[in-house]
Amino acid sequence: MVPMSERFTQHFTWHEIHELYGLVGRARNIEPRDNIEPTSTVHTVAAPIAVGNTLLAMRWGLIPAWWTKTAEEVPPTFNVHARRLTEPIFLSGFKRNRCIIPTSGYTEWKTLPDCKQPYYFSAADGGLLSIAGVWDEWNNVTTGDIVRSCSMIITSANEFTRTVRNRMPALLQKKDFEPWLSGAAGAEVLKPADEDYLRMRAVSSHANQSGGGDDPTLITAFAK
Repeated sequence: MVPMSERFTQHFTWHEIHELYGLVGRARNIEPRDNIEPTSTVHTVAAPIAVGNTLLAMRWGLIPAWWTKTAEEVPPTFNVHARRLTEPIFLSGFKRNRCIIPTSGYTEWKTLPDCKQPYYFSAADGGLLSIAGVWDEWNNVTTGDIVRSCSMIITSANEFTRTVRNRMPALLQKKDFEPWLSGAAGAEVLKPADEDYLRMRAVSSHANQSGGGDDPTLITAFAK
């Protein structure tokens, strides 16, 4: 079974996200990403103390600061339902380390009698989606390196997306960015999106593949 929101894309320029999130730091070239998988490195927006909103690279799959085993021994943490944020593995991130995961869209799978059909969800207005997340820093017990990592927050599906899956990413509106990152907002902003907020289309069944790399045809090709 393909887990919830196990693939997403990041197609944006520095100018787009700098303006949207009020980023600090120098402009950089951002390579497009397709079919991003758990444990990959992804772009996130976070607000470290006294720094401001910053674009940070993180491992997709949270490792809490207190973890004493290897990264391979962490249970699946790439997604967390909003109601589970007070569990020990996510609590530090929820209390102190919030982030936003910018995405151009995400893939969900619908179980059909003969296959699992992938559908790609993106913003109805063609803009970016801002997925709420939590993050933490962990000292790698093997190498001693500091590893930043994150989890994507999910919530109940709205009626539109429920035709494919009963859960969806928690999508933030621009007015929620600062309260979420600062910790002023709580779980009340982690709710299903409005019914007209997203669009979807069936895409290539090759989106099911693992380790397939960043292949743009996975989200542009309609299923045959």
